[in-house]
Amino acid sequence: MELIKPEIGLVFWMLVSFLVVLFILKKFAFPVITKALSEREHSIASALDSARKAKEEMAALQADNEKLIRQARAERDQMLKEARDTRDHLIHEAKSKAQTEANRIIASARETINNEKIAAVNELKNQIASMSIEIAEKILNHELSQDEKQRTLMQSLLKDVNLN
Repeated sequence: MELIKPEIGLVFWMLVSFLVVLFILKKFAFPVITKALSEREHSIASALDSARKAKEEMAALQADNEKLIRQARAERDQMLKEARDTRDHLIHEAKSKAQTEANRIIASARETINNEKIAAVNELKNQIASMSIEIAEKILNHELSQDEKQRTLMQSLLKDVNLN
């Protein structure tokens, strides 16, 4: 029961011991605890600042990455456009060369055909002339085999010559 109804001496000594413990805690423990709390608060604030800076850097890096991606896409599009232009140019050049070559081959073929045609016509004329001479020779041999027919032919040719 003494604890339920404390006496004045007990209260005094409890108060003295409480004040001594409070003084010791204030003198030795509280500065360390407040210093630790202060350091903790400072480290938390610095961690928050670092996190904020890291977030800002990440946003900047992400913006740079997007910019690089846009530049890479623009360069890719430019390269593809240049490749298409080069392809179209090469195709046009090849078509032009092919057309020129085809025209040259056609002109050469026409010239060859024309030369062969002239040669064939000349050969045909020569053959016709040769055949005509042979036929005339055979006709004359047959017609002039008799003396009377030779004389009649000579007289008619002389009459034609005199008239002309």
